[in-house]
Amino acid sequence: MEKEPKIVVLDGYTLNPGDLSWAPLEALGKLAVYERTSAAEAAGRALDADILLVNKVRLDAALLDRLPNLKCVCVLATGFNNIDTGKAKSRDIPVCNVKGYGSASVAQHVFAMMLAMVNGIADHNRSVQAGGWAAQPDFCYTLFPVTELAGKTLGIYGLGQIGRQVARLGLAFDMEVIAVHKHPERDAMDGVAFVDLEALFSRSDFLTLHAPLTAENEGLVNTARLSTMKPSARLINTSRGGLIREGDLKAALLSGKIAGAALDVLSAEPPPADHILMGVDNCLITPHMAWASLEARRRLLEETVENVKAFLAGNARNNVAV
Repeated sequence: MEKEPKIVVLDGYTLNPGDLSWAPLEALGKLAVYERTSAAEAAGRALDADILLVNKVRLDAALLDRLPNLKCVCVLATGFNNIDTGKAKSRDIPVCNVKGYGSASVAQHVFAMMLAMVNGIADHNRSVQAGGWAAQPDFCYTLFPVTELAGKTLGIYGLGQIGRQVARLGLAFDMEVIAVHKHPERDAMDGVAFVDLEALFSRSDFLTLHAPLTAENEGLVNTARLSTMKPSARLINTSRGGLIREGDLKAALLSGKIAGAALDVLSAEPPPADHILMGVDNCLITPHMAWASLEARRRLLEETVENVKAFLAGNARNNVAV
């Protein structure tokens, strides 16, 4: 580009709440960073941008039509369903995302959730702090039966980069790992058996979701499929809330159709205070934080800088608007 490009970050806070540096982006153009941007503010803030960086801000066709200077969109994430990529493609605007930056972080969170459910570390700590251990006649106690992961079946829906990292950890725990995946021949993995969707639900002791949300899999987890799971099974979702029909899940949890769930994502984020799954004792909920380790956020920022550099050099990388 002949002139210094204007780079605008519309919602930078979740990526960088202050523990990373925007300096590498500042070196590439005139940078403006907004911590958060509402729908009403988006057009005004993005109006003069040559390069727009967004995480969750929605860039629909109507908004893109109001941005005549826009030449590139960089998504501060892997998912890009908040961008009208068809409209971007029609205007030859590349939409560049970042893959793989959070695989280790998300997989770690999946196992933190699994271990929280089977070992109950927080529950036992609270009991001890409340005097439960001091009052015991024995040298040890448990609040509920603790089970091992070894020998259990780990089911993975989606064996992409995150799913594969989850599989590696499962194998390290001596679990049997099964998976449903769009490309089993291409993405075969030692120790992982590919099964159909029915077997995934019926055989899994732990079922973890790792696929993007599409029209085909929205509401994948519903009453019919939950009814085929083991009563001892547990569901984990660190992908997208829309994969689960939350009312159906609540009913399954309260009726004992499955033993528990651990969710890092919900259908609305942030959720309303009276969200349907709030207060369900056998449902753990964390605030969409699985991706957000310092190391993962640093990789995301570094790869975004490389996306901007590549675009400025005339060779857009990681373009999903094709």
